Amino acid sequence: MTQRQTQTQTQTQTQTQTQTQTDVIVIGAGPVGLAAAMLLAGRGLVVTVLDKDGAQPGGPDAVGRAWREWHRPGVNQFRQPHVLLPAGAAVLRSSLPNVVAELRELGALSLNILEGAWRLPALGGRRPGDERYDTLTARRPVLEAAFAAAAARTPGVTVRRHIAVSGLLAGAERIPGRPHVVGVTTQDGEEIHAPLVVDAGGRNTPVGALLARLGGPPPVSEQADAGFVYYSRSFRSATGTPPPPAAWPLVHHDGLSSIVLPGDDGTWSLSLVVSSRDRALRALRDPRAWERAVALFPTLAGRTDGEPLTGVQAMGGLHSRSRRTVVEGVPVVTGLLSVGDARAATDPQFGLGLSLGLTHARVLSEVIGAAGTQDPVGLALRFDEATEQTVMPVHQRLRHWDTHRLAEIDALLAGRRYETEDPGWHLGNALDALKLSDPDVLRAMADVACGLAAPEAAFSAPAVSGRAAALMSANGASNGYGTRPGPARAEVLAAVGAVERCFTDSGGTAAAGAAPGTVKVTGTSMTAGQTGFGIDGGHDDGE
Repeated sequence: MTQRQTQTQTQTQTQTQTQTQTDVIVIGAGPVGLAAAMLLAGRGLVVTVLDKDGAQPGGPDAVGRAWREWHRPGVNQFRQPHVLLPAGAAVLRSSLPNVVAELRELGALSLNILEGAWRLPALGGRRPGDERYDTLTARRPVLEAAFAAAAARTPGVTVRRHIAVSGLLAGAERIPGRPHVVGVTTQDGEEIHAPLVVDAGGRNTPVGALLARLGGPPPVSEQADAGFVYYSRSFRSATGTPPPPAAWPLVHHDGLSSIVLPGDDGTWSLSLVVSSRDRALRALRDPRAWERAVALFPTLAGRTDGEPLTGVQAMGGLHSRSRRTVVEGVPVVTGLLSVGDARAATDPQFGLGLSLGLTHARVLSEVIGAAGTQDPVGLALRFDEATEQTVMPVHQRLRHWDTHRLAEIDALLAGRRYETEDPGWHLGNALDALKLSDPDVLRAMADVACGLAAPEAAFSAPAVSGRAAALMSANGASNGYGTRPGPARAEVLAAVGAVERCFTDSGGTAAAGAAPGTVKVTGTSMTAGQTGFGIDGGHDDGE
C-alpha cells in the first residue's frame, strides 16, 4: 500500500468539500465501476467513486435486506434477473478474488453452465475442461452488495454515495478544439480534480450531456431502432433448493424467447422476451396471462413452483447502443474514458453485458498500467484501440443478431416467411438446434455463449461445422434449423387472451427483391447471439 493510499483509506465516505484532488474519478458505483476502481487502486492509484444512489442497508440479514430494502433509482433493472457468465467469473477469480470471497460469503450459488446438459444421455456427461464453464450466480442486489463490500476494504478506493455529478471541469486543451477534462463538479457545488475521469454510469449515463456542454465535436453514437421487452418473475423454493438447472437457459421460440436463471438463497427467475413491436404480447404484464403462457412450454415445467418474490416485472427500452470518443483517429475529448455500458450497451437477453463490462474494466486497468495517465491523448488512443479489439466485436455481433431476430418476429407478426441470405444466421441457428444432441456442438456453443471464444474460432472445428452443414442441407438453405421449439404463436395468443393485429411497421415490409409473402434481410455477417444465456437486466453499471 502506498503512503497516499493509506492516507486516503482513513478518510470517511462522507467527505466534505475539502477534498479537491484524487488520481482517478469513477462515475458510477455499480459492479463495473467498482471493478475498475479496485483494479486501478491495485496499481497504486487513489480512486474516488461517485454515485447518486445510497448504500445498501447495514446490520444482520445482509442478503434479505439488500433484496428488500436497497433502493437504486439510478439502476432501473436492479431487481431484474441477472447473470454472471464464466468469462466475468474468470476476471474476478484472476484479478479480483476479494469479490469472489464476498460473493461466497453472501451465499452466491456455485454453478457450472453445463450442469443441466450433463444429465442428457446423448451428451455423455462431464468432460475434462468443463471447469471453464464454472461461475457464481446471485441476484443483482446481492451481487452489488458483494462488490461494495470488497471495494470498502480495498486500499486506495473511496466510494461516496448520494453524490450526483452535475458537470465536467475543463482544463488546458491537449488537442486544439477538443476539451480536456480535469475533474467534475457535484450537485453540492464541490469540485473534485483528477488527471482521469472514468464514466461507468451505465447505459443511461449523464456524461454525454455533460460533455456536450464543453463544446467540441460530439462522439460517434449508434443506437438500434428497435429492441426487446422482458416480462420476468422471481421465485424462491420452499425447501431452499431451486429446481435443477435447465439443459440450456435461453431458448428461442416462435415470436418469443424464454430464460431460466438460478440465483442465490434458493431463488431463480423466469423471463419471457418479446419484440418491443409486438403489441399483442403486452398482455404478459398480467400475472395470470404470464402464467398461462409459461404453462404452454414443456421446457418451463416446474419453473413457477415456488414462492413468487415479485409480480411480473416489465423492462423495455434497452436498445443496443454505443458511443465512441475517438473519431477518424482523433479523440473528441481527453481526460475522460468510458467503460462498460457507458461505452457500448448490448441486448441484455444474452447475459453478456456484466461479463463484458468486467473484461472492459480489466482492459482499462491494463492500458493505464502500460501507458499511465500523463499522456491523455496517447491514453485515449490506446484505450480506444483495445476496446475495438475486445469489446466491440461482441457488441457488433449481438447487434447483427438483434437485427435478424427482430426481422424474423416482424415476419411472423405479418404472417410472412422470413428469409435472409446471411449464412451466419443459418449457421448459428443450425448449431442452436444441434447443441443438446452433440457434445462437441454443445461446447462450441457454450464457449461463445459464456464469452470465452469468438464464434469464428469456436465454430470452425470440422466436428462442429460439418454437423451444422448437414442439418442446413437437410432443412434447405432458407431454413437451416427447422421449426422453433414450443407452441405456435396462435396458442400463446389464445392463452394470454390477446388479439393479433396486422403488423404494418416498416420492419414488416418486404425488402426490395423479396418474394411475395416474405420478409428478406441481406448480409453476410457472422451472427451468434443465438448462443446467449440470459438477461443481465440492462446492466447499467452505475447511475
